[in-house]
Amino acid sequence: MNRMPGGLRTDQQPPTAIPFRHFVLALAFLVAGVVGGTVLTVTTLPGLSELAFVHVVLLGWIAVTIMGAMTQFVPVWSGVSIHSRRLAVAQLWLVVVGLLGFAGALLAGELVWLPVVAAPILLGIWLFVYNVGRTLLGARPLGFTERHFALALACFALVAPLGYLLAVDFTRPAFDAVALVRGDVRLLHATLALYGALLATVLGALLQLTKMFAQWELGALEDRLLQLEQALFPTGLLAFTVGRAAGTDLVAQVGAMALLAGLVAFTVVVVRALAGSTAERSPMTDRYWVVVASLYAWAFLTVPAWWLEPTGETVFGHPDAANVLIFGVFGFVVVGSLYHIVPFIIWHERYSDRLGFEQVPMIDDLYDDRLERADFALTVVALVGLATAPLFDLPAAVTVGSAVLGTAGVVLFVSNVLLTIHRHGPNGLAGVLMTGDRLESEEGADDLEDGVGDLGDVEVEGD
Repeated sequence: MNRMPGGLRTDQQPPTAIPFRHFVLALAFLVAGVVGGTVLTVTTLPGLSELAFVHVVLLGWIAVTIMGAMTQFVPVWSGVSIHSRRLAVAQLWLVVVGLLGFAGALLAGELVWLPVVAAPILLGIWLFVYNVGRTLLGARPLGFTERHFALALACFALVAPLGYLLAVDFTRPAFDAVALVRGDVRLLHATLALYGALLATVLGALLQLTKMFAQWELGALEDRLLQLEQALFPTGLLAFTVGRAAGTDLVAQVGAMALLAGLVAFTVVVVRALAGSTAERSPMTDRYWVVVASLYAWAFLTVPAWWLEPTGETVFGHPDAANVLIFGVFGFVVVGSLYHIVPFIIWHERYSDRLGFEQVPMIDDLYDDRLERADFALTVVALVGLATAPLFDLPAAVTVGSAVLGTAGVVLFVSNVLLTIHRHGPNGLAGVLMTGDRLESEEGADDLEDGVGDLGDVEVEGD
């Protein structure tokens, strides 16, 4: 999609280095995660390597990307200024430094350090929740996307302290004073993280982005389906979480089925939008087709698992559906979205004010389409292999080969994004990590006031 989306309040966005820093560091965690996952398919690593791998992928890649994207697009979509630019910078470094220490302690088996290195993660996530939450408070009325983001923020706020207590409990009892045991808290933490913090964010962003990329408007049927989703998904998540925490099968069972029904209703809307698209093929829509296929497959596999054992150790739904959820849903949403978000931010920052005065590239011209098509082909094949291997008990070579292909696809994707920032970013790739935040904030505000002054006043100091 080459057209400039309308109705966006680009005068409200933070300086580009803030979201880009989130994205670049998240990509580093992605590479570390897929390489570590590939190694785990052929050998074992020291310490609690699987737990480290899960946190690097889900927190380091998915959650840090979400933190950067919300910081950028809540102001753009909702027409309000980010509450604090300084907090947006602090949240990232706290989470990144904490996660590096956390993963390192798990791999080294030095569990006594977990409470120390987990503390920055807790503080960083709470700063993110506070900063974006305060920003959302100024957005009225709250639409579908904002409501799902608010739900996700509430879940982030709960997930972080639960995770910290689990880190403490590795070496000192943290749950003796309550009726919950470690397994209950771990299940509660995972449920809120996967289906509240991450999945609710995906649903909120996916509708907005699909409408934008497909150039498609909702009809009466889609409105009813979204109303159904908004009734079923949040209440289902609440009942599912409470039922799991209390060990009540019936409550968890009802909540799980409501959550899945809401998810299926939402997916129908996305399918209709993609099928009715009036835009030409794009990296985003291609990957969103993979997302909806993965959502349907994951829901189909998870219904019997959650119906039979709603309070059991079915963290990722079906025992063999983890790759479908993590890579098929979360991964392809993030990759597809970044293929537009990164070029869009760069295009607006560097080229939008030149439009009409000189020849400028279109948004989709900023990345290498050959690398994009290659990484798409590799990652789709890898997803099919990783998803089907445990379901059909295929030879280990299928899992290993799929992991290698997926790693190659991820390397191409990361290279494409980084090359786009390096070639077209106002300060290049080095500027993303090295530019001074205060100076950039002031200069960025001045540029925006000059370029889009009729859209509204720009707040120079975010605090």
